[in-house]
Formats: sequence, structure tokens, C-alpha cells
Amino acid sequence: MSRGLERLPLFVQLMALSAALMLVPGLHALATEHHLQARAFGYSAVLLAIVTALIGLATSARLPSESARSQLLALFAAYTVLPAILAVPFYEGQAVRGYFEAYFEMISALTTTGATLYDAPGLIDDSLHLWRGLVGWLGGFMSWVVAFAILAPLNLGGFEVVARGQGAGLRTGAPGGRPAETRGVASRVRRLAVRFAPVYGGATLALWGGQVALGETPFVAAVHAMSVLSTSGISPVGGLDAGLAGRAGEALLLVFYVFALTRLSFCWMVTADRPRDVLADPEMRVGLAVALLVPAVLMLRHWFGALDGGQEDLAAAGRAFWGALFTTVSFLTTTGFVSADWGATRGWSGLETPGTLLVGIALVGGGVATTAGGVKLLRVFALYRHGRRELDRLVHPSLVAGAGAGARRVPREGATIAWIFFMLFAVSVAATMLALAATGIDFARATVLAVAALSTTGPLAQFAGDAPISYAALPQPALAVLSAAMVLGRLETLALIALLNPEFWRR
Repeated sequence: MSRGLERLPLFVQLMALSAALMLVPGLHALATEHHLQARAFGYSAVLLAIVTALIGLATSARLPSESARSQLLALFAAYTVLPAILAVPFYEGQAVRGYFEAYFEMISALTTTGATLYDAPGLIDDSLHLWRGLVGWLGGFMSWVVAFAILAPLNLGGFEVVARGQGAGLRTGAPGGRPAETRGVASRVRRLAVRFAPVYGGATLALWGGQVALGETPFVAAVHAMSVLSTSGISPVGGLDAGLAGRAGEALLLVFYVFALTRLSFCWMVTADRPRDVLADPEMRVGLAVALLVPAVLMLRHWFGALDGGQEDLAAAGRAFWGALFTTVSFLTTTGFVSADWGATRGWSGLETPGTLLVGIALVGGGVATTAGGVKLLRVFALYRHGRRELDRLVHPSLVAGAGAGARRVPREGATIAWIFFMLFAVSVAATMLALAATGIDFARATVLAVAALSTTGPLAQFAGDAPISYAALPQPALAVLSAAMVLGRLETLALIALLNPEFWRR
């Protein structure tokens, strides 16, 4: 049975998994007596299961291609074609918007962006919110598995920054120590999915139970738990300020953001190296530096006279600092949840648009091989190390120094590739802004929307500008541009350039 599943293409396996997941919101709708949604998910699950079985039978005698090209094409299809399938029950279960809008919603969820056309939580039923959360949760799990099963052996997705072999470092599990990279892709995907599922699912259950214990309703706690682990930022109630867990709930969510800051929090199961101290990881140190620096700057701005008196009490300072700390980490992981104390932070800082800081934080992004988007902390660390080496050479032209452990982890070539990726990311932002401007969107909103889509931080549109930007008010051409940008942000530019390289196709 397992050998037969391994012979199926990756896309067919995702179709089968999607059919099984459709039963969850279907059963929820049936339990809450929303029969329209129950029929939509039930019929869609049965139909998708039949189509998947037929395709599986038709392709069972054909071995999946192991070429890098086919792997990236399957991954591209997963983020472009699969949302069209996932959108069917969502479209049938609501009568607010059309199929294209449902397709946009599913792309946003699967890429863990979290941009939504339903600004008011009551526009759709809870079962549809649960489906959004489940699709985002599936997208986060895909990010974990795909990063190590497909992107790491190809030196993509951030692994190109580190020295060859250190990025993948997959545990072989094969007789004679045969490298994992030489084994079948389907087998590698299945093996890593089995290893990651208990950690990913267990962390989600632990976060759900913790929120319920702190007073949150079970349904909202479930969606928020899936959103934090996948960094999708999906909420059935419009955000954490409408929840019941309070600051204790936010503190609990803050702990679980570690899964999006460093891959060392979970990848020790599939790497050849022994687990290292998470705090010694360069990504974690850069993330902590950003998380502490931004709140400190906002606090110091107030104390140096940005505002007149009236707020110099410890309670107000504590609320402002906590709001800045939680929101900074949330946007650094590209989740996009905002603390209930973010309003106190805005008032404390005295900045007219403190949300502009969130744009830069989302651009940095989280860790490599995590569910977070953005440029990634490892690339930022590589650029920092390279800049420090160049400054040392300017000050001491005859300096002779050892490379050190940090330089061995991120070689000089890695810094060059990180700089190339950063420039490609900037070009992608500019191109997306031009495309959005062609649809009639002004410069300021186009900037925020482009960064939100490419960094997979959909809620950024609500908090980065002078006024919230409603995705529902955007024309369909703009939504099409954002859909393409979200897929580009999740797959990353280097992977798509590899697909467009003629030499890559010849091989």
C-alpha cells in the first residue's frame, strides 16, 4: 500500500489529502446544522476522491519523474492548480462572492498569506472560516516538507546560502549511508511528512489546549492555533483583540512563534547533525535582535520627548512595550497578528504611521525552511557577515584572520547569492507595484499590497498604511496580480528562475 502511494505524483497525493481534509469542515457544518455548507464539503470531498482515484489508477503504472524540473513543476502546480480545487466547496458554501474570489481566498490560505476578502467575520459561516484555517495549516505543513524534500537537495529556498551539504543534511536512513538526495523524491516526501506530522500536529494541539485553558472558545482557539503554526494569520473573529484569551493568550502564541524563526526548532529529526542550542542559531539571534530593537526604539522615542507628559506611568509603558514586542515578532514571522495593546504602542511612540515599521519587519521575514516568508533571517545574517568582513578589510587592509565558525557556516559565495536574492526580491516588489498601478491603485497602497503579497503577510494591508486597505474593494485584475505575487513569494524568485532557465530544461 505504501509503495503504491509513493508511485503517485506529488500533486495526486495532495489531491487525496485535500479530499480528506474537506470532511472536517463538512462534519463541523453538519454538527452546527449548516446543511448548505455540509453538502458543499461532503459532495466536493466525494467527487475529489473519485477523481483522485481515477487519476491514481491511470498513473499507477508510471514511475514519477525524479528530475529537478518535474519537482519544481509539481510544486508550482500545487500552489496554482490545487487552490482551484480547494475553492469549489468554499464557493458553493457561500453566496457572497464569485468563484474567482474563492480562488483568491484559497491561494492566500495555501501560501500562508492570510489576505482575505471577508473583512467582517460574520460574512461567512464558521465552517468556511475553519476551511480557510485548515488550508492555511496544510500550506504550512507543505512548507516544512517541501523545504527539506525538494528545495534543500536543489540548494534553493535559502539553503543556497550555506555551504553545500550543510543546508540539506538529511538523515539518510538507507543501508550503507547512501545520501538521501539520491533517493526518490516521492519516497523522501512521504518519509519527511511522516516524521514532521507528529511535531506539527502535536504543537497545534498543544497551542489549542493552552488557549482553551486560558479562556478562549475551542473553535477560535483551533483556528488561531493553526494560523500561528502555519503563519497564515487567519482569524475567524477578525484578530486577537476580539478573542477571549487576553495577554496571557498572546504570550502563549509568542512562545510558538519560535517554529517560524528557526528550523532548529523541528528539523533535528531529519538532519544528520545533533540538535544544537536554538539560541546559538544565527537566525534566532537575528530574530531576537529585531524583536528587541524595534520596541526599544519606540520606547526611547517617547522618553526623548516625542510626546508631552501624561503617559509616563509604568502601566502604560508596559502595555506599549508588550504591544510592540508581540506585534514585531508576529510580523517578523509573517503571521500578521496584532496585539490588543498595539493601539497603546501607536499612541506611545508618537509616530504618525508606526505601521511603516511593520513593512520593513515583514520584508526581513522568518527562518529558512519554516512557514515564514520574506527575505529570510539567514540571508540577512549572511549579508551582515559579509558587510562586517568588508568593513574590517577597509579599516585593516593587511588583516589576516581565520574564517571562524560563522564564516564556515555562511561562506563568501553564500553572501553573494543572498545579495542576488535580495535584489531579485526588490525587483519583484517593483514589478508588482507597476502591475498594481496599471489596475488603478495609487503608489502608497500598491507598495503595501506588493510587500504584503511577496512576503506572504496578508494582514499587513490592514496596519501598514494611514488607513486599512480592504482587499474586497480591489478590482479583479489587482486580485489576479496579488495571486501571482503570493505564489512568487512562497516559491521564491530563484526557484521560478530555475524553471525558466533553458539549460535547466535541457538537463
